[in-house]
Amino acid sequence: MPRKKKTTDFEQSLQALESLVTKMEQGDLSLEESLQAFEEGVSLTRECQGILNQAEQKVQLLIESDGELSTKPFTADEDS
Repeated sequence: MPRKKKTTDFEQSLQALESLVTKMEQGDLSLEESLQAFEEGVSLTRECQGILNQAEQKVQLLIESDGELSTKPFTADEDS
């Protein structure tokens, strides 16, 4: 079940980041609060990016064929 936790962590981090952006866009935060929110946002962004990079690496490994790693761009049309 660790995979489920990582997905939840990503979703929770993304939701927290979206909430921070909304608060900052409202303009009601003091300078100190804005700086603190910005720092937290940078941290959440890095966390999300790290999780996405790990997922991308896993996908690339799964695409391996004939002993060689090949990457293909994802397009929504391929699902149809």
